[in-house]
Amino acid sequence: MRINRILGAAVLAAVAGTVSVHADESLLGYVKGAETLPKGSIEFDQTVTYRDDKGEGSYHAWNTKAEIEYGVTDRFTVAGYMKMQSIDTSGLIVDGYLPAAKDDNLRLSGVEASMKYNFLSPAKDDFGLAGYLSFSYDWIDPHSGQDKDTTSVEFQLLAQKYFMEGQLIWMGNTGLEATYAKRDELSGLPEDFDWPTDPEMEIELNFGTGVSYRFAPNWFVGVEALYETEFETEVGQERWTWFAGPSLHYAGSRYWVTLSWLGQLAGGGETYPGQPSNKHLIEKTEDEFRLKFGLEF
Repeated sequence: MRINRILGAAVLAAVAGTVSVHADESLLGYVKGAETLPKGSIEFDQTVTYRDDKGEGSYHAWNTKAEIEYGVTDRFTVAGYMKMQSIDTSGLIVDGYLPAAKDDNLRLSGVEASMKYNFLSPAKDDFGLAGYLSFSYDWIDPHSGQDKDTTSVEFQLLAQKYFMEGQLIWMGNTGLEATYAKRDELSGLPEDFDWPTDPEMEIELNFGTGVSYRFAPNWFVGVEALYETEFETEVGQERWTWFAGPSLHYAGSRYWVTLSWLGQLAGGGETYPGQPSNKHLIEKTEDEFRLKFGLEF
């Protein structure tokens, strides 16, 4: 029995080696895997996200996140992030959310730190499970581009499993994010426009799942789905959304690249007059396009 367990672990480890060149690469655009970096390894990751279309007017936003990730042990990884964003919006004023047109160039918008601990390895234990904890501070509202101090802490459980000798990979995430936010005063607002500046507390629940299939050496095609809902101090459930879409991933010898698209399938909660039905388009958009790449050092 002991020999069988040893042989089984060896086979699974070999399968994992054929599945992915890098232990913690992003096979999907949004849903995370349970793997961590090997001890002593360093990886630089860059994420570029384009958010487009709120149903009315014109809305285009770019968000970038540059990350340095370090493997403290084979099971424990830490990372630091620098975030930037630009927003170009016009023709849409939403009471309490979008006070004016905005045309910002890309600028520094926030910082973040995270840690990830692998409890079970998907290669060695047949089923992978990791805990992910992040702390972030942002000073620009990602929806309106206005000044807004936001402090958030998020915890996620990340699951991962290999099928078909590692050719098919399933990943699932569930998380809770708590946010404390405060807006700055604004001058020149439309008459009777609601722009609360009292501190707000927000709780977000999120669930994600996806699969990635290796269809050629180093090439993966995937699909993922995300559900998010947020509860805010004064309004209760402020929003909920379902997104889903495909992804394409390539893993080189010392780098990887992932391209993904998410489209909003359905949403609800706070709305603005005249917006398309069955969507939430105040804090979300119709589409999100994402490019991610990582370099191993």
